[in-house]
Amino acid sequence: MTELTRRQALLLTLAAGLPFPARAFAAGQKVTVALDWTVNTNHIGLFVARDKGFYAEAGLEVEILPYSDTGAGTLVANRIADFGINGTISLFTQKTAGADLRAVYAVVQTETGRVVFNADRSAIKSPKDLDGLTYGGFGSAWENALISTIIRHDGGKGNFETVTLGTSAYEALANGAVDFTLEVSTWEGVEAELKGIRQRSFRYADYGVPDEHTTFIASSDAFLEANPKAAAAFVQATRRGYEFAVDHAQEAGDLLIAANRDALTNPALIHASLKALNDGHFLRSEAGAIGTIDRAKVEAMGDYLFRAGILRDGDGKALEKRPDFAGYFSNEYVGS
Repeated sequence: MTELTRRQALLLTLAAGLPFPARAFAAGQKVTVALDWTVNTNHIGLFVARDKGFYAEAGLEVEILPYSDTGAGTLVANRIADFGINGTISLFTQKTAGADLRAVYAVVQTETGRVVFNADRSAIKSPKDLDGLTYGGFGSAWENALISTIIRHDGGKGNFETVTLGTSAYEALANGAVDFTLEVSTWEGVEAELKGIRQRSFRYADYGVPDEHTTFIASSDAFLEANPKAAAAFVQATRRGYEFAVDHAQEAGDLLIAANRDALTNPALIHASLKALNDGHFLRSEAGAIGTIDRAKVEAMGDYLFRAGILRDGDGKALEKRPDFAGYFSNEYVGS
């Protein structure tokens, strides 16, 4: 489920709320939404909204498309899906390169990713101790910028070896073939804990990297402009789904499992992951924000990616001028 790394490996791989009347469009309008990875707890609000009838109450017939090797952002930008789960970095890089994408819902309110290593590595006391070690990676430019920033912020040089392994990085870390990797604390981190694998980690924002939402729901301007009321109905019903997952975690987890029995074969992982999302105030912030996109976070991460040379135009050239990141997202549809 690594919203930060796996998606990049595959792909690189406006203001305050303005609710619309839910039924001011054709009842039963069909809406499609694409997943960014195999079903996991980041998607729970979609399944709750569908199976608790929130979408139907909003006058929508929502189809959750099965995950495929084509990224959700690509499906949305090419009008194959109306909405899609998008990692922050893939949203920034694709939109900057010319893709028709706009974030309309923040699935998580703060960063879930971590730099992680085995707990018995007593010599690793802070990020500068990662200098010269081997990183099991996923093949994106973002990873190099991220890790170098973290190490240098702690006083190190930011030099490390990289072995591109994809999701095999977690097995490689466990058996000592690599020294550290990146993981999502609310999924891989929870899974490791359930398996009894002892790990330690560093949080990105503690070492010079801007905090971010990590995961969005995005649409295209083409769809939003043509279907503003249906878009608002979808986003607001989805928000109800995520609210339900926070307030009724056991029932929501059971519902997600029941809807995906073939894919979700470890109920303990689902419930533990959802507990981590809720205990960490990821789905709903400590201040009560749920779904709302924080403009300051978008701007800060956009600036970071721009300065790091990661944002490139449609010809693959690094941008020379900072984009207007206000055009990358909208809170117009999420409601109050």
